[in-house]
Amino acid sequence: MQQPVAPLRPAPRPRVHRAWFVAAVAFVTIIGAAGFASLPGLLIEPLHKDFGWSRGTIGFAVSVNLALYGLTAPFAAALMDRFGIRRVVACALTVIAVGAALTVTMTAAWQLVLYWGVLVGLGSGSMALAFAATVTNRWFVARRGLVTGILTAAGASGQLVFLPLLAWMVESYDWRPASITVALAALVVVPFVWLLLRDHPADVGLAPYGSTEFVPKPEPKPGAARRAVKVLFSAARTGPFWLLAGTFAICGASTNGLVKTHFVPAAHDHHMPIPMAAGLLAVIGVFDVIGTIASGWFTDRFEARRLLAVYYALRGVSLLFLPVLLAPSVHPPMVLFIVFYGLDWVATVPPTIALCREYFGEDSAIVFGWVLASHQVGAALVAFLGGVARDVFGSYDVVWYASGALCAMAALMALIIRKRPAAEVRLAG
Repeated sequence: MQQPVAPLRPAPRPRVHRAWFVAAVAFVTIIGAAGFASLPGLLIEPLHKDFGWSRGTIGFAVSVNLALYGLTAPFAAALMDRFGIRRVVACALTVIAVGAALTVTMTAAWQLVLYWGVLVGLGSGSMALAFAATVTNRWFVARRGLVTGILTAAGASGQLVFLPLLAWMVESYDWRPASITVALAALVVVPFVWLLLRDHPADVGLAPYGSTEFVPKPEPKPGAARRAVKVLFSAARTGPFWLLAGTFAICGASTNGLVKTHFVPAAHDHHMPIPMAAGLLAVIGVFDVIGTIASGWFTDRFEARRLLAVYYALRGVSLLFLPVLLAPSVHPPMVLFIVFYGLDWVATVPPTIALCREYFGEDSAIVFGWVLASHQVGAALVAFLGGVARDVFGSYDVVWYASGALCAMAALMALIIRKRPAAEVRLAG
C-alpha cells in the first residue's frame, strides 16, 4: 500500500515561517555554485597564452556551457517535480565539481568543451534560475517578487565573493588553482542542500507563506522530459511566450554572453590589469544585488512589462558608451557605468518570472525554464561571436554597439506584450 505523501493536517504555524529558511538555503546554494559562472571571462587570456587556442575556440567552449545551462533548465524544473528539489540540486552541484576539477587535466581544446562546456553546463543548468522559480512558486504566495529578486541576486553575490579571489589566483599563480577552488565550493554546499532543503511546505506540515490554506504535497509527476516538451509546445502557441523568449535571449546576449565573458579581456586589451577588471565585475555584482532585490520589490507593485521596457532601454544606452570608457585605469565615468549597469544586470528576471506566472500558472516554472533556455542561447551566440569578432577586427567595439541596438529592440518587444485580462489570470492561478 502506498504511503501518504503529506500529513493529514497542518502543523502549528511557527513564529518564523519555514519558507524563509528554505529561501536562505537556496540563496547559499546559488552562491556556492556561482563560482563556475565567475571563471570563464578569467580563462580566455590564460588559456590563449598556455595552449595557443584562439579566442573563438575558447569562446565556443563557453558558448556550449551557456547553451546547455539554458537548455537543461526546463527539464530540471520537471525533474524537480518528479524527484524533488533536494536530489536534483545535490546531483547538479556534484556534476559541476567534477567538471571544474577535470579541467586541470586537459591538454586539448575538445576537453575544455567536454569538461567546462558539457559537464559544468549540464550541472549549472540543473540548478539555474528555474530552481529559484520552483522554490518561490512552492513555498511563497505573498512576497514572490521580493523572494525571486533575492534568489536571483544570489548569483551576483557569488560573483562578488569569488571573482576577486579567482582573479588573484589566475594572476599570481595559474588558472588551475582557480578551477579547483570552484570545484571545492560546489562540493561544500552539497551537505547543506541535503540536510536543510525541503521540497514542499507539506513536508513540514505548513501552508505556503502568505496563505492560510494548507496545500497537500502533489504526487510525483512521471515523465519529466515528456512533460517539459509538452509544456513547451503548449506555451509556443502563444504570442507572449515568444516575446518573453526573445527579450530574454537579448538579456542573455548582453549580460552573460557579452559582459561576463568578454569584459575582462576587452579591458585587458586597453592595458587594464586582469585583477582590476575582475574587481569591476565584482562591483557590478554588488549593485546587481541591490538592483535585483529592488526589481523584485517593484514587480510586486508595478506592471511587469513596463519595468522590462525600462530596464532594457537603460541597458542599451549604457552599452553604447562602454567602448569610449575602457582605459588602462579606473576613472569616474567607468565607475558610473559599473554602478548603472550593475543595477540593471539581472533586474529583468523578477518581472519575467512574474509574466510567466501570469500567463502560464502552475506550469510557469517549466515555461520560465524554456524562456531561460533562450536567454542562454543568446548568451552562447554572443560568447562565441564576441571571440570571433575580437579575432577578426582586433577589438570588441562592434559587439558593444550591436548589443546596445539589440537592447533597444528588447524594450520595444516588452511593450508589445499585451496585459492579460484579470479573469484569465485568476483562472491560470
